[in-house]
Amino acid sequence: MTEDDVQNKHIRILLLMSPATYRAGAFLSAAQQLNLEVVVGIDLPETLADYWHVPLGVDFLDIEKSLQTIIAFAQQQPLRAILSVDDRATELAARASAALGLAHNSPQAAEAARDKRLMRRLMSAGGAPCPVFRPFLLSENPAWVAEQVSYPCVVKPLRLSGSRGVIRADTPTQFVAAFERLKRLLLSEGYVEHETSILVEDFIPGFEVALEGLLTSGQLKVLTLFDKPDPLDGPFFEETIYTTPSRLAMSTQQEIARSVALAAASLGLREGPVHAELRVNEQGPWMLEIAGRSIGGLCSTILQFGSGMCLEELILRHAIGEQITSIERDEHAAGVMMIPIPAAGILKAVHGVEAAEAVPLVTGVQITAKLHHQLVPLPEGASYLGFIFARGDTPTEVEHALRVAHKQLHFEIRRELLVLN
Repeated sequence: MTEDDVQNKHIRILLLMSPATYRAGAFLSAAQQLNLEVVVGIDLPETLADYWHVPLGVDFLDIEKSLQTIIAFAQQQPLRAILSVDDRATELAARASAALGLAHNSPQAAEAARDKRLMRRLMSAGGAPCPVFRPFLLSENPAWVAEQVSYPCVVKPLRLSGSRGVIRADTPTQFVAAFERLKRLLLSEGYVEHETSILVEDFIPGFEVALEGLLTSGQLKVLTLFDKPDPLDGPFFEETIYTTPSRLAMSTQQEIARSVALAAASLGLREGPVHAELRVNEQGPWMLEIAGRSIGGLCSTILQFGSGMCLEELILRHAIGEQITSIERDEHAAGVMMIPIPAAGILKAVHGVEAAEAVPLVTGVQITAKLHHQLVPLPEGASYLGFIFARGDTPTEVEHALRVAHKQLHFEIRRELLVLN
């Protein structure tokens, strides 16, 4: 046991997570590696938390009550850091950290990174390049709204993540259909029509990338830049392949990093991980979104830093105040494919996993969708069929391996009509 391990044994951290998050295992494993004491705060109402014997149940929808729960817990068992494993608890983590005097992004910055309208307003005011945008209430007449916007445009919800509800429209007729489809989705999620806004923004053509970074006192360190080689032109925006290192020119990569740093500063993000999505065209990079958390799903599996450090270990070391001296990414190219859902229905069987795993350079295939459960594709869906991982000498080789492996997989889906209440 190293000296750091002995010291870390007395450090307690709180990880806030949804019950079904993909990210729990990686963070818990990294915390164990660092010998940290971990308290898991699960998004469960108090009655369910008691029923399931969850040590700390917090309702992410009731921030005020959850905040008091965390403060009361910390008075008995002091915390060094509070982290949100995924999007839903970033505001709660910021509020609780501020109340307990822990290093974190401000609650205002955490809110801005979750609310796309506020994000766009602050980015625009701060000079970060972003699309022209306008908010509209769900209760407004979509035919009237269709006359107020320019085309092509993108209709999107303010708070849903993972491209849920994001739809491109090229004509007023397509716009009305997209507006009404998004409205049905939001109403099914419990949003109130006359209290809920959506965002309509100009569609930005170009090549899409994702930047993974770490902020320390407002200074951005780029951990890696992912290329997304599949075109994301709509009408829906389901992500598939990420590869790194980026094949873009270094001057372009530097412009991207500057844009992300400017966007983070515009929102007031100063501490911890950031995950940014951008488009790049002949005019340069354009900010789509920036989140105050690390990359979602199981995508972080492909990242290694320094002497084999995973992304989650890097984030935890930063959160407890360690000086991060070596965060250079492993020199190998790496990639991940988020396996898209081809149709709505019940997943009956998965074939070809062994054949996919046998493809050269593929390091693993993980099917996360459950058999005999409902599959819901975008724009309504919130998950993937699974993930394919690969490593190699070049991003081109890795991308090819992912595509070959995907062709080995066959999914039996009993088609059913998707109905939103």
